[in-house]
Amino acid sequence: MSDDATPKKKVVRVEPAASQPDGSPDTPVWKPNEEAKGQANKLRIFAWIGWLLAIATEAVLIFWVLRQWAERSDTANMWLLIGGIVLTGIFASVGSVFWKKANRLDPASKKDTVRFFVQNQLGAIMSVVAFLPLIILIFMNKDMDGKQKAIAGSIGVVVAAIAVFAFGADYSPPSQEQYAEEENIMVQLTGKDEVVWVKGGKVFHVCDAVPDVNKESKDGQIYVGTVADAHAAGKDRLTQRWESEAVKYCGYTQEQVDAVNLGLTQPVNEETEATTSEENETEAETAE
Repeated sequence: MSDDATPKKKVVRVEPAASQPDGSPDTPVWKPNEEAKGQANKLRIFAWIGWLLAIATEAVLIFWVLRQWAERSDTANMWLLIGGIVLTGIFASVGSVFWKKANRLDPASKKDTVRFFVQNQLGAIMSVVAFLPLIILIFMNKDMDGKQKAIAGSIGVVVAAIAVFAFGADYSPPSQEQYAEEENIMVQLTGKDEVVWVKGGKVFHVCDAVPDVNKESKDGQIYVGTVADAHAAGKDRLTQRWESEAVKYCGYTQEQVDAVNLGLTQPVNEETEATTSEENETEAETAE
């Protein structure tokens, strides 16, 4: 970090939440430490509780409320159905929020395509399970008139869409490969796995001298921690402008940034130079 760009906001260091794999072929590309893994497991339990409550509410609506229409189709029954639909959406959405937070702490690997998709989109899948049978049965109910079907069905479709697309689907799913690459960038550039971020926003940055992290934020603090900590705090990725940040504000040279982009470290550069020198000497001897 350059000396003339001292952050004006309070800098808060976050406790590390990840561990490095041992490098053997059978180990993950990246893995969380035990504490983060435990937090992820708890969040996944909470997520399943939310989804099961959503499905249970759906079952009550299907096997009790809808069946009552043959006996009574009054306003109270209609409001009970609508209230149940909204409650199902709340349970499903809360479950999906917990699940996404767990995935930020303990992401899947892209190497297993099926598991990667299912793990990251399970919120959307469970929301569909919690709504699709109910919506179909509302429109197929012979005891409801057209107006009742239109009102209840439309509300069901809207609430389901919110639960699936706004809360369930993950449009920027985390992966072990992404975390490993971001950590590798920071380690090669700075010599340590350390980034900075603020509350609000979706990205993290190279150092605390970057103007973006010194702008006014919700709590007036700059957080410092590992790449895993930043993701656990809700950040999607390393800023795409990390190269210019490193050169303009963090005290690194363009050569250092270029070396990172080429996947080179200083020892590798020295080895490459030595190899090149040996090749030159061999060519000179051959020419003689």
